[in-house]
Amino acid sequence: MNELIFLIEDAPEGGFTAKALGECIYTEGDTLDDLKTQIKDAVICHFEDESKRPKILRLHHVKEEILSLAS
Repeated sequence: MNELIFLIEDAPEGGFTAKALGECIYTEGDTLDDLKTQIKDAVICHFEDESKRPKILRLHHVKEEILSLAS
């Protein structure tokens, strides 16, 4: 595996969550910098064999916004 994609979302209670697509990896962090560190640590733990570890971690930050058309 060369690349692993993470879905990043704002956590309802504050901070951020990250879920890997196609792997059972989930982590969270208070800030984006903290989350990035947690993601790297989680990937290293999940792929103990370094030769199977992805070289690229792609982060997709999804932010939900609600717009009202009511006047």
